[in-house]
Amino acid sequence: MRLEELKETLAEASQVFVLTDENVAQYWLPEVEHWLGCEQAEEIVVGAGESHKTLQTAQEVWETLLENNADRNAILVNLGGGTITDLGGFVASCYQRGIRFVNVPTTLLAMVDAAIGGKNGVNLGGCKNQIGTFTEPLEVMINPICLSSLPERELLSGLAEMVKYGFIADDALLKVNETNYEQYILRAGDLKRDIVDDDPTDMDQRKVLNFGHTLGHAIESFTMTTESPLTHGESVALGMWCALWLSIQQCGLHEEVLIDYEPKLRSLLAEAEVELHPEDIDAILSYLDHDKKNKDGHASFVLLKAVEKPIIDEEVPDELVRESLLELIKLVDEL
Repeated sequence: MRLEELKETLAEASQVFVLTDENVAQYWLPEVEHWLGCEQAEEIVVGAGESHKTLQTAQEVWETLLENNADRNAILVNLGGGTITDLGGFVASCYQRGIRFVNVPTTLLAMVDAAIGGKNGVNLGGCKNQIGTFTEPLEVMINPICLSSLPERELLSGLAEMVKYGFIADDALLKVNETNYEQYILRAGDLKRDIVDDDPTDMDQRKVLNFGHTLGHAIESFTMTTESPLTHGESVALGMWCALWLSIQQCGLHEEVLIDYEPKLRSLLAEAEVELHPEDIDAILSYLDHDKKNKDGHASFVLLKAVEKPIIDEEVPDELVRESLLELIKLVDEL
């Protein structure tokens, strides 16, 4: 959908609401409302950060919609990073059994991953995305100018997801870095759309998008309980190292792939304070019990036979998973 078509659609809606967080609001709220031609929209501003991606916040947004008599012809514009697009998509897909929503991502990670594909949800009990829906947005509008206010750490977080596409689908994205990333944004988004179109509800090949995420989500959830929480991308970067290590042990991946990745991992973690210790492994592994990709009570991994040749639904022995984390912690201590 072209911008002018979207502006017409918004103008024809009964009401337009813009959901954003307190950080994004101060930079982009008036500008994006002007860009979309919806300056009269009702603004809903929530707290920033993953800690606000909860049912409680969703309820607060639902109550605001209800108080403003939002009907099924209303449109919710989700302006922000992955937390906002996940939350807003969930809110919209449930309110009155579903209203239309538009994602306007303002982070690199959201532009290449979180805002695309129709996965919406909130966290529960400290576990990632336990409550959610599969509902596609009406449109995803990407404007790279929004990245001009992005902190370096959040930029690196997005680069990690772009590197993921390099491992699973197009090795050209393994070359992505802080200076050339803009030329790969559309390619990364197209890769995700193609994968999602073939498997919209994550029952088969869409699972390749979870490369690095099984242990990545567990690491992210664990660090959220500490004084040094990691971003989603940082956690996925660590999870990809474990997935590559496991792929060498279990799938015959050439060891050079892991060796070549280690300088990239160092750069992806440049702004992170990684505080992981061997005594944390049991706590990290406890989060695998709640992973949505589990089969018959066992964690299921995406591993690689080779770059661009992922394998889904790989069961890995518990001790091998534990060993991968121990080896990761040793490596991080040396970085």
